[in-house]
Amino acid sequence: MESELLTSTELAQKLHKTVSALAQWRYKGVGPKFIKLGGGVRYRASDVEAWLDAQTRTQTGHELASA
Repeated sequence: MESELLTSTELAQKLHKTVSALAQWRYKGVGPKFIKLGGGVRYRASDVEAWLDAQTRTQTGHELASA
C-alpha cells in the first residue's frame, strides 16, 4: 500500500509545530518515524498516523498500577 510522503514543512503545518521542533524530535528520537532522502527528510503519512495513535491518552499524570 502506498503512503503519502510529507515534507517537514507540511507536517509542521499539520501538527501546528515548527520545523525546528520536528528537527528536535528527530534528534531526541521522540517524534514519528522519518525517511532520509538525499539531503531531505520525509514522513510517511501512515507512520505519522501510527505515532499519533500511540500518543493518545485517557488521562494525564503517571500510569496507574493495576488494582
